[in-house]
Amino acid sequence: MTPNDISLADLERFILDGIPLARAMAVSIDSFDGMRLVMTAPLLPNINDKACAFGGSIVALMTLTCWALVEAVLRQRGEDCDVFVADSTVRYLDPIWADLRAEATLAPGANWKGFFSMLKARGRARGDFTCVVPGADGKPLASLDARFVAKRRA
Repeated sequence: MTPNDISLADLERFILDGIPLARAMAVSIDSFDGMRLVMTAPLLPNINDKACAFGGSIVALMTLTCWALVEAVLRQRGEDCDVFVADSTVRYLDPIWADLRAEATLAPGANWKGFFSMLKARGRARGDFTCVVPGADGKPLASLDARFVAKRRA
């Protein structure tokens, strides 16, 4: 299967219907190329008292972007799993004064082959992911390193 074999509109609708916070944040899936997923959210519903992005919205968007990457790749492979965040570390590097854009990928050294081998053998798998909110100069404004778990639905 290729990234075009899944419906990003269906995945986005699944997220907005099932996660009220995502709906309140007005998130949307911008792109998915099979290895990287990008989500966006407008600044206005995610603003804090200083008129920049609220830290809770930033971490929520990055967590959701990683989660959506795992979900998209599972759907691409025809796997029906529940996906959970197991742990994460966030770094807020600079205030964000514009609409939010989060880009999720596998963490360096991680690979889908090991993830899917574990899923096949055990019915569950875990993987490490990274997400950044890039600034205009390409330097991250925020980053997240996270471990996600996928468990086959019974």
